Amino acid sequence: MSALQEIVDTQPIEATPKKYMALGNYASIVVVILLCAAPLIAKNFVIFQMTMVLIYAIAVLALNILTGGSGQFSLGQSAFYALGAYTSAILMEVGGVNYALTLPVAGGLCFIAGYLFGLPALRLSGIYLALATFALATAMPQLLKLHYFEAWTGGVQGLVITKPDAPFGLPLSQDMWLYYFVLAVSMVIYVASVNLLKSRSGRAMMAIRDNEIAASAMGVDVARYKTLAFGVSAGITGVAGGLGAIAVQFVAPDSYTIQLAIALFLGMVVGGVGWLPGSIVGAAFIVFVPNIAEHFSKGLSGAVFGLILILIIFVLPHGSRQVAYTVQGWVHKLRK
Repeated sequence: MSALQEIVDTQPIEATPKKYMALGNYASIVVVILLCAAPLIAKNFVIFQMTMVLIYAIAVLALNILTGGSGQFSLGQSAFYALGAYTSAILMEVGGVNYALTLPVAGGLCFIAGYLFGLPALRLSGIYLALATFALATAMPQLLKLHYFEAWTGGVQGLVITKPDAPFGLPLSQDMWLYYFVLAVSMVIYVASVNLLKSRSGRAMMAIRDNEIAASAMGVDVARYKTLAFGVSAGITGVAGGLGAIAVQFVAPDSYTIQLAIALFLGMVVGGVGWLPGSIVGAAFIVFVPNIAEHFSKGLSGAVFGLILILIIFVLPHGSRQVAYTVQGWVHKLRK
């Protein structure tokens, strides 16, 4: 078994102990209330950072569906993120389309691209699939720089996007409105993703993840569900890319390099592979921890970040899910 395969925790996503489910529901309500109230007391830059956390959480969740849900590894999510970002940017700035309407288009286009990429990738698995997606992530920035697409993409200069104002005359700043818009989109995607993994298709994907041969013997169409998982993951990542472009107000090829793909994979591992609520924890890690590391030492920020990551991997090998279950266990014992 490869090192990458060992990262995947084979515990079913819906196998949360029943005694913890009520506590988890209460915790979810508290988190949603805090997320809604946070912009009211935060400054604009902090609101922007929180918006990026939500956007990256969507992208990490998408990767979690692919890896934690179907057991397929991808280091190419930055390519679909870039495709979604450029789709929204081009539609807004060149086509004059409303920013909200660009997101379904970005998601649909990335779904098709992910599904088509998943077809030839059916012959690959484990580290070989990871290398194929790694090649896709490496090639995407160079493809965006081609002069054939420069009229739409802006070439190496990229495109500048106008940040939308709050509609209906709402007394909200641009950053606050965009935060609440992203929060609403992320909640819809999260609920839809949970329902997907609890559906028949989700159970089929998890059966493939646990044992592909056994799933095939039970009548699961392995090729269909593996490509479906790739398409869904790419589509959600495309929506995240579109939101990211609107929030940052700029797209350029060098913004979507392999470092972004690795960061998203890292966020999935820190949040907990196969545990969707951990996506926001992993996203917060890749947004805030580099800044914390730079605060300690600007010259050695990479070393500090690496040390923090090593400590987390050793102390919490299952990511934030391990912390959540431990805390829930303590609370359950105190309530007895």
